[in-house]
Amino acid sequence: MKTEARVEALVKDLKHIGNDAEDLLKAASDDVSETAREARLRLKSALEAAQESCSVLQRKALNGARATDKLIRHNPYQTAGIAFGIGLLVGVLAIARRS
Repeated sequence: MKTEARVEALVKDLKHIGNDAEDLLKAASDDVSETAREARLRLKSALEAAQESCSVLQRKALNGARATDKLIRHNPYQTAGIAFGIGLLVGVLAIARRS
């Protein structure tokens, strides 16, 4: 699965959770006790902060994925060499660990 698809799936899940929390807030709006009002205010504040964090996360992840894709496309041989080197290193460490 591509990175962008994973980010989109994560954002979709977070938005779903946010929508469920908003529905919970609306359903609990009939309770007028002081404790319920305070709980709703805390939940609303946390929900707003989570939505903002989700938006920031989405922007950063997409920008990072695009930058990585651009770097790989502009430097395919260097990327392949680095990937080969990392694979070789991991292989050597795995063999050394078994011995």
